[in-house]
Amino acid sequence: MKSLLRALSAVHALTAVLFALAALVLLGIACRLGFMALGVDLDRTAAQHIIEAMGVLAAAVVALQIAQTILEEEVVRDAHVSGPTRVRRFLSRFLVVIVVALAIESLVATFRSAHADEAGLLRAAALVASVGLLLVGWGVFIRMNRAAEELEPEAMEDAKSEDRKLA
Repeated sequence: MKSLLRALSAVHALTAVLFALAALVLLGIACRLGFMALGVDLDRTAAQHIIEAMGVLAAAVVALQIAQTILEEEVVRDAHVSGPTRVRRFLSRFLVVIVVALAIESLVATFRSAHADEAGLLRAAALVASVGLLLVGWGVFIRMNRAAEELEPEAMEDAKSEDRKLA
């Protein structure tokens, strides 16, 4: 069983590396889009390139944060997501990244639609609304999960002791 767990840790490490590589490629694309904006007059075209670069940068941050979360949670800490405390912490790390990235992407979609494709404003508004619903759902989850954590105070101490592995 231990060899299987080590193999799964290796797969998690490889997955984290692939996410990090994807983040680097996306960072390069964002830089290219940004430099394209410098090559044109400072007008709507330049603004569109910068807005596109921001969207790609948001995706790069998501990929990098997912890589870091996988590496820290599954490889370094070797934590098993089973108790309420661990579940809340693990999901919160992912949701922070996803909510921020979706919020940035919704702003990018709003700016893009307002300047180029007004028909896309409805889709941008739906994206903003979905970010809001995700935040509300996350808040409800945290509130309900905190009550479950109070039943297992030792789980919080275990989670905090795992944090020392990162220091």
